[in-house]
Amino acid sequence: MSAQPTPRRTVLKGAALAGAAGMGVAACSTESKLGHAESPTPTAPVTLGSPDEVPVGGAKLYREERVMVSCPAKGQYKAFSAQCTHAGCALDKIVEGHGNCPCHGSRFDVMTGKAVKGPATVPLPAVPVRVEGGKLVAGPEKAEPEKKA
Repeated sequence: MSAQPTPRRTVLKGAALAGAAGMGVAACSTESKLGHAESPTPTAPVTLGSPDEVPVGGAKLYREERVMVSCPAKGQYKAFSAQCTHAGCALDKIVEGHGNCPCHGSRFDVMTGKAVKGPATVPLPAVPVRVEGGKLVAGPEKAEPEKKA
């Protein structure tokens, strides 16, 4: 029995799908300034801006810093990584109380970081956040320099 040649239409469909898949990879590329990051949370303190920028009962996305800050009550702040736990893409906006991942449509609750729509199932990592000098600061506290004995 001889093998049938692959129909031209099948080859073209496969090429189109491979191209579309490549665009998805490009959107989540590690080369992107706002895409994947080696660490999903800040490894040093990052100044975000005025606490007044975060609405009470809402949240603000600091996309370049890869942090999402919510304000459950006046003067209370919670922060989460803004890097999707599914494929590592940076969240692009907040819609109806959810951080949105543009790559595959995952959504995360801004108050808890929980994945509320897949494909992501793992919550966003929490990030320490505090007010210092009238500004929101995310990330770990500054490390104390070691004293020499």
